[in-house]
Formats: sequence, structure tokens, C-alpha cells
Amino acid sequence: MDSIFLREANAMYDDLLKWRRDLHQIPELGTNLPRTVAYVSERLSEFGIEHKIMQDCSCIVACIGHGDKCYLLRGDMDALPMAEASGLEFASCEENSHTCGHDMNTVQLLGAAKLLKEHESELKGVVKLFFQSGEEIFAGSKAAIERGLMEDPHVDAALALHVFSPLGIGEAGSCLNPCAGVYGFRITITGVGSHGSAPEQGVDPINTAVHIHLALQEIVSREVSGFDQVALTIGKIQGGNAANVIPNEVIMEGTLRAFDPEHRIKIYDRIRQVAEDVGRVYRSKVEIETLSDCPPVCCDRTEFERVNRIMKDVAGIEVDTSWQAMGSDDMANILELVPGVWYMVGAGVDDPAERYAQHNPHVVFKEEIMPKAVAVYCETVFDYFNEQS
Repeated sequence: MDSIFLREANAMYDDLLKWRRDLHQIPELGTNLPRTVAYVSERLSEFGIEHKIMQDCSCIVACIGHGDKCYLLRGDMDALPMAEASGLEFASCEENSHTCGHDMNTVQLLGAAKLLKEHESELKGVVKLFFQSGEEIFAGSKAAIERGLMEDPHVDAALALHVFSPLGIGEAGSCLNPCAGVYGFRITITGVGSHGSAPEQGVDPINTAVHIHLALQEIVSREVSGFDQVALTIGKIQGGNAANVIPNEVIMEGTLRAFDPEHRIKIYDRIRQVAEDVGRVYRSKVEIETLSDCPPVCCDRTEFERVNRIMKDVAGIEVDTSWQAMGSDDMANILELVPGVWYMVGAGVDDPAERYAQHNPHVVFKEEIMPKAVAVYCETVFDYFNEQS
């Protein structure tokens, strides 16, 4: 298929590169992205696109076109709290980095914004552009929804493309249920501090944390069927400052991933019960706090078939429709409300042996995918509006 959008996106490749490399060097975290928001806002203003900045959560919403139907496109903007070791000349010199590729996700949506604005008179509906913060902490989409993202105008369908380093150019992955839901939690264990030479005079929260960690692993290994897809991970245990001091407090943080909402609820209850019961056995106070709670990503079959076709015909991208991952994405909050789709789009370097996973300090993304993603965004909304009219 000869796509005018792919031709125009290829013609603006130098702009896409500049935007991406600029953003790559100003990585910011969570829902506080002042430099990123300012940069994206400046580009949108250059394109003549009016937009709204949700200052308290660092999200940007813009609308292009007119009509009864509205299609939302999402690009996430936040980075990760880790130093970069890619060796790129434009690598981040900060303690944060775009090792998940959100800088490219942002630029792909910026590119689509520019082209859609240039073709605005041809649109038979409204395209809502959603530049999102806080995807890594599963907070951005929920915050924006609470502030009216899905209304004025009402959103009818949605699409998000996310670059993916393990797949090469021309590959993509998704299915009707591509990502697990995630429940993130913090367990605070309070004991009684004492000298390391006299543990009997205190209550050791480190000892309690060790037993809670082991007990939590038994939930998945002994209470969940091997046929079910569940992952329970403790990624952080923090406590103590000296080898000869028993601390007052230990903090544990982890995530539960599951595709079946019933499993998520059941295991969530067991996490709380096990942690509190083990705490009592070891004379420690245990408090549990929810850090995140995001549903599984669920794609709409009609939109899935539409975008699969456009990916192949417009960008030469073959979609692996059996692809599924235990990872999570808070695009799920939007797809709970409207039909839509989410994809991992290959952006790995040519040699598979040299590809690193997302969130690895050495990961490198191939920028040539960006014009293809821009074209897919543009063709998708035009195809949707033409079908609806």
C-alpha cells in the first residue's frame, strides 16, 4: 500500500531524530515532568495545535479535527530512575534514563500530531492526542481520566504503540489480552532496635522480612495452579545502616502480576494475611500499603484486526498475534472504558545477539521505526473515521 503518511513521515525523519535525542537527554520521573512537558508543548504550539496541560500530573491533551467520533492516541513520556550505559553520543548524563523507550513513544505521537494537523481538513472526526506521564508507576492514565481525559469530546476508541527492543524492525507483538494486571505494594515492618550483640533485647524486623519474603513465595508455588499465569516479585528490601545494629524498621516493596482479575484479588488478600500473620509470629508490627493497582490490558477484536492490517499494509510490520507478557501498562485503564488496542512494536538493533531488554542500562532502540509508527497512527484514525462515516 502506497501511504502518503509514510512518505511524509519519512520526509520529516530528521525532525523526529532531533526531537527524540533532545528528549532522551532530559529524562524525568513519575507524574512530575516539567522539562518534558515544556518541550512537547513548544512543539505542539509550533504545529499550531491548541492543547491543555494538566500541570498537577504532567499530562498533555490536544484535539485535532471536528466531528461526532473521537479517536485517542497515547504516547507515554516518563523515564526510569537508573543511569544509562548505552554509549550513545546523546545518552542521558543524569541518574534517570529513557531505557524503556518512552522518549520515542512521545516523538511518534508528536510526528503524528504534526501530520494530522496538516491534514486536519480531511479528518471526519476528532483525534485526541494524549501525552501521558507516570506509566512506569501506573499513575498517569488514571490521573488524566479523573481530570476528564475521556470526555469533551467523548472518546470512542484508542490506540497506543510502544517501542520494544527485543523485536526487530518489521515485527510487533500483541493479542487480545497482551499484558497482565499489576498490584504494587509496600510492606512496612516495625520491630525494636537494639545492639547487634544483644538481639534478645530487641525485635529484629530484618528477620521478620526474610520470613515474610519466603512465605510469600509459597503462595504462588503452592496455592496457584501451574496453568495460571501469575508472578509475585519482591524487588526491594531496605533496612538497617550498620552491621552491628538491629534497626527499628524494614521496608519491602513488590508487585503481583496476573491476567485473571479473580486471581489478583485472591492473592492480594493472601499477601496481606500472610504478611500480617508472619509478623505476629515474629513479634513485629506489619502495615501494607497499595502503591499501584492496574487492570490487565484487554484489546478490542475489531480494532485489533484493523490495526494489524494497517501495520502490515502501511509499514510492512507483521504482528505476532500470540504475543503476551507478564509486564503491565496503564493504557489498560483507558481500554477498560473504550474499545482499543496496544502494541509492542519492534525497535531492536539489527543483530539479535546485541539486543538488550527494556529497562537495561545498555539498551539501544533503533530510531528507524519512528516514521513507520507515525504512519500507522495517522492511517488508523483515517481508516476508523472513514468506516464510521
